[in-house]
Amino acid sequence: MTYPLLKFAHIIGLVLIGGGLIGVWLSDLRSRQMREPVLFAEATRNIAIFYDGVVVPGALLLLFSGAWMTVVFYGGWDFLNIPWLAGMIFLFAFEFVEGNTITRLYFMRLRRIARAAVSAGHFTPELDHERARLVPTFTHFLDLPILVLIIALGVMRPAAWDFFVTGLIAAIVAAFALTAVMRRVYKWES
Repeated sequence: MTYPLLKFAHIIGLVLIGGGLIGVWLSDLRSRQMREPVLFAEATRNIAIFYDGVVVPGALLLLFSGAWMTVVFYGGWDFLNIPWLAGMIFLFAFEFVEGNTITRLYFMRLRRIARAAVSAGHFTPELDHERARLVPTFTHFLDLPILVLIIALGVMRPAAWDFFVTGLIAAIVAAFALTAVMRRVYKWES
């Protein structure tokens, strides 16, 4: 009975993290359309709500249920011999660290600067510069393609590393394309 409960918890975690990341993504795109400080600040507040209220609990549920299943049902460190599982764990660890450092810290800083712009009554040069930063934009657009790859690895369970490598390349290309297209569409300047 333990495995079905852990699998259920894992699926709930996946739904939370997926829904939260989509909410963050849409809120960020909406914020990029704003030139009014109050509306921009509201959009950045929504980003924080999705991250803290949905993505983080989902990630923690995935972390605990996934670690428990890996230890009990896949032999702990033996997961390194299972390409699909090792790939999922590596990508999750990468996203967990990246999401809580580069992306989350960027959105926290953006939210703080947006509040200052509301107080000033107009977009500040600091806000324009901050929202045009390339690395956080790229890592933000990498979140969903990596999540899709994690799901694909868990569903298809490939026995070789070529699927992982191909999927990772596709995720990086997708993130670069999204970054380039969105910067052009919204004419972000750094």
